[in-house]
Amino acid sequence: MSNTQKMIKAAGFLMAANLVSRLLGFIRESLMAGLFGKIGATDAYNTAFILPDLLYWLLVGGVLSAAFIPVLSEYIAKEKEEEGWKVVSSVANIIFLFLCGLVIAAMIFAPQFISLQVPGFTPENKALAVYLTRILLLQPVILALSGITMGILNSYKIFWPSAVGTVLYNTCIILFGTLYANPNNPRSIAGFAFGVVVGAAANFLVQVPALRRVGLRYYPLIDFKHPGVRKIISLSLPIIIMYTLNQFQVIVNSNLGSALVPGSLTAIWYSYRLFQLPVGIFALAIGVAVFPTLSEQAALNKLQDFVETISGAIRLIVFITVPISIGMVVLRFPLIRVLFEHGKFTPMDTEATAIPLFYFTLGITAQAIIQILPRAFYALQNTWMPVVLGVVAMAASIAWMYVLVGPLAHGGLALAVTLGAVIQMFLLFAVLRHKLGKIDGKRIAGTFLKTLASAALMGMIVQIWSKFLISWLGIGKWGSIILLVTGALVGLIVFAAVTRIFKMEEYTMAMDMLGRRFKRGQC
Repeated sequence: MSNTQKMIKAAGFLMAANLVSRLLGFIRESLMAGLFGKIGATDAYNTAFILPDLLYWLLVGGVLSAAFIPVLSEYIAKEKEEEGWKVVSSVANIIFLFLCGLVIAAMIFAPQFISLQVPGFTPENKALAVYLTRILLLQPVILALSGITMGILNSYKIFWPSAVGTVLYNTCIILFGTLYANPNNPRSIAGFAFGVVVGAAANFLVQVPALRRVGLRYYPLIDFKHPGVRKIISLSLPIIIMYTLNQFQVIVNSNLGSALVPGSLTAIWYSYRLFQLPVGIFALAIGVAVFPTLSEQAALNKLQDFVETISGAIRLIVFITVPISIGMVVLRFPLIRVLFEHGKFTPMDTEATAIPLFYFTLGITAQAIIQILPRAFYALQNTWMPVVLGVVAMAASIAWMYVLVGPLAHGGLALAVTLGAVIQMFLLFAVLRHKLGKIDGKRIAGTFLKTLASAALMGMIVQIWSKFLISWLGIGKWGSIILLVTGALVGLIVFAAVTRIFKMEEYTMAMDMLGRRFKRGQC
């Protein structure tokens, strides 16, 4: 079995699990929208994630994405597992101790952080954001445990436990949010925050049995002198710097958004969640599946296989995300109506959410590709270059926010994020090609052009179908459901037919992935 086939096999399972998890995530968002609408309390809830997420990515996310898996994969590939477990233990102990200290400090200084983050909030919403932030600050410590466990299992190319964990995570949020919610009391939105903490614990616990099966070995030590620990720290440092600097983009977005019409940040958040759906289901799954293979190929200096794996991953992502992007542009109104428009979420809220969604969807493919390209650098144990390029793209995105927020309001903030992603994608492509000498660019460009032509035709046909159904069924709940379902089916059929006529290799790859899932039922 080729590396591309192995990647597709693992990605197929991850996509299925991510699909279930994301659907649960939208049930969660839909539930919150129906219970609380698009108000200051939901803005406070979304803002409360910023500080906990910052701490997690500062100490855990960067380590896992850039250093942990490549280094551990190298030990496994070279049959030095015992040394690998000593490195794992040292790194885990360092992370846990530092993270606990930062969480305590963050709980103390949460009011000051919230005041800096969202100065346009009312005193009531600031107080609610502080309360929610302190609840959610319990999450990073638990997520650190599950994240490290996931990193270990992924290094052994075991992916299913963490995928199941994300399903449990969203299930807990829905359960606690429903039990605790009181639409007449905005503070009861805290039920969703408690669900996040419990869900993080469930995510960790479900991975423990698989961790024990691979032969868990824990050492109560911190060895800064070990070459493996030093390598992880040195590789993680630039990623930590990047994630810290990226918070300037989040702060600017929240700062500008908090001064707009109340609920603008919630509209951006809901539309961002929709836009992240295909990125999370497809691109992230492929990125997670391909990363250990890239790390192993880099460690064994298999350059040709390395390029082949990158090319296959990117071409598959392009084939999947370009039609989804165009389809979401055409069907964005029925999509929002079906998912969110009920209870206190009004038709005016749908109109407001559709604006940033339009601009976000233009960047779906770029955001998807940058789930792969940095991992290629990380596998080569070069973490500084993607950071430098990411900071350049971030600076451009922030500049665009200030330029576009005036004429486009919250839509301008979304468009600025998209422009930053496109810039980052092209910079990563250019530098990686220079570093490797080749990146299979002609095949990737050919796939993009054929996919874009096929998706454009699909979009036109779905648009005609949409106008016909709206004139017949209207834009009510059932009309929107029928339009969304039939429009997606029509688009899928048209796109599949056209790409099959083009005899695209990626069509075969996608069908092979689906065939493995349904015929064999294994990952």
